[in-house]
Amino acid sequence: MPEITLPDGSRRHYDHPVSIAQIAADIGPGLAKAAVAGKVDGRLVDTSYVVDHDAEVAIITPRDEEGLEVLRHSTAHLLAQAVKDLYPETQVTIGPVVEDGFYYDFARDKPFTPEDLERIERRMKELAKADFKVERRVMPREEAARFFRDQGEQYKAQIIESIPEGEEISLYKQGDFIDLCRGPHVPSTGKLGAFKLTKLAGAYWRGDPRNEMLQRIYGTAWPDKKQLKAYLKRLEEAEKRDHRKLGKQMDLFHFQEEAPGMVFWHERGWTLYRLVENYVREVIQAEYQEVQTPMILDRSLWEKSGHWDKFHDMIFSTEADRHVYAIKPMNCPAHVQIFNQGLRSYRDLPLRIAEFGIVHRNEPSGTLHGLMRARRFVQDDAHIFCTEAQMEGEIVRLIDLTFRVYADFGFDEVKVALSTRPEQRVGEDALWDKAEAALEQALKTRELDYVVQPGEGAFYGPKIEFTLTDCIGRQWQCGTVQLDFSMPARLDAQYVAEDGSRQTPVMIHRAILGSLERFIGVLIEHYAGVLPLWIAPVQAAVLTITDRQRDYAERVRERLQHAGFRVIADLRNEKIGYKIREHTLQRIPYLLVVGDREVETQTVAVRTRAGENLGALTLDELAQRFAEEVASRGRSVLEE
Repeated sequence: MPEITLPDGSRRHYDHPVSIAQIAADIGPGLAKAAVAGKVDGRLVDTSYVVDHDAEVAIITPRDEEGLEVLRHSTAHLLAQAVKDLYPETQVTIGPVVEDGFYYDFARDKPFTPEDLERIERRMKELAKADFKVERRVMPREEAARFFRDQGEQYKAQIIESIPEGEEISLYKQGDFIDLCRGPHVPSTGKLGAFKLTKLAGAYWRGDPRNEMLQRIYGTAWPDKKQLKAYLKRLEEAEKRDHRKLGKQMDLFHFQEEAPGMVFWHERGWTLYRLVENYVREVIQAEYQEVQTPMILDRSLWEKSGHWDKFHDMIFSTEADRHVYAIKPMNCPAHVQIFNQGLRSYRDLPLRIAEFGIVHRNEPSGTLHGLMRARRFVQDDAHIFCTEAQMEGEIVRLIDLTFRVYADFGFDEVKVALSTRPEQRVGEDALWDKAEAALEQALKTRELDYVVQPGEGAFYGPKIEFTLTDCIGRQWQCGTVQLDFSMPARLDAQYVAEDGSRQTPVMIHRAILGSLERFIGVLIEHYAGVLPLWIAPVQAAVLTITDRQRDYAERVRERLQHAGFRVIADLRNEKIGYKIREHTLQRIPYLLVVGDREVETQTVAVRTRAGENLGALTLDELAQRFAEEVASRGRSVLEE
């Protein structure tokens, strides 16, 4: 008879097999009502699952991360049920959980409309209120495939055919709706109440552009309506901060169909880009050898490094002279080639190589999202070749540098994770043990709180990941420090050790911003375009009231530009209120208004983009103010 061990260490004895739901009820009615799943010896199961052996059991509620995923996945199936009720000719495909919500892809000839979305959501609420019991059934493979084909669900039959032999085929029934899923699911649709459908999109079947286009419906789901309301408020705020809209409004960049996933930088946007790049060069890469490597490298090098097998689908390739060349998706193999030029000595180490490396990745079109996910981008990429004795010291230095950089850009909340070996990897386990231990020790040396992400490391080594939290609570994974014992050996990197022997160096992969494009997108959204003075593309605009101030305005602009500030002059014959509104919308930090009085007193009337009036300042006073603000990388302007 089973003995159940609970997470708090307490035990419960049963003289018969017992379900997860019953265990929850025995613990307390509140827990029984909240339970959406269980965990038995580490495996997530339905609440109907029966435990017939001694086991460690946990009751999972929406307060748990796994419970929230079950809730969202179940809501995706509720969406599919509503669509099939309303549009029976539609085929359902897949409906996974994504960050903060879920989606489901559908195949139908007629596109969904916003009105359809409202109708579907109303039907979902009706189905949730009906509180249908959710029942699981296991079915033989051929019978399951035949069942879905008979229902006209050809995509589900294809999914079944792709499931590995020996894996259980399970179906879930709620009301008259039956769907293929490995589960688990909530025990009944009544558990699903705090949800909202958010948008429509297109997506290719299995993410392959050669396949048919499907229609994707996105939604979000939360444990209660209060959390749903808070999330929708964040969405509303995020919409205001969308870097794509602000990029157009501030005249920074644009995208177009002829170059999907590749940014066209305008003058002001390119100024912002170069400011970030120069910061990296001056602060981050001061102790590095800055290099430049080819954009295209022979396929054989990528096969040898292991990238071709791992990332083949994401690599753009071309052919010439009977050779296949890869347009580089990352820079590391090329940096090893620089290390390999000439015989290196232990005295040369650590050797730090950095590059603003342009890379291309064939990201699926449906995943492209402005600067945040592009096909062409630049990494602040660097690699450190060192001995094992130097390894920990280098990692600790990188951790310190990373936190300093994020603070300079205004990010004070940084989360740290240690990502360990994935199932598919290269290198011996002993080397992985050594690499993971070294990263963990560096984190402990700096007394950092961190979480472990099992299986999330790169295929060649474990990594430390740094995630920023922006001002509305969203998280952005940016920086990484990766430890690699494998690639240097695969690419024949060696140095002469102190005892004269040939040794393989340790390779540390490092990117602090990650992608410059993506980091700039994060900056724009974090600040809602109200960028700190030091990285504002235009720091001030001189605005004339009438043509009489034209010459003086030009002198003000020239004087401030000569002092090193980015200043423009608006000499148009427009009303001053119109000019102020226009440049405020463009998020220019300071507006310098000049009228007859300012010409006479050789001053400027200073306003901030937030509408604060700083009064009249001399040019010396203004230049001093600008210099102090730029040096501190702080902001004196009020937020909008």
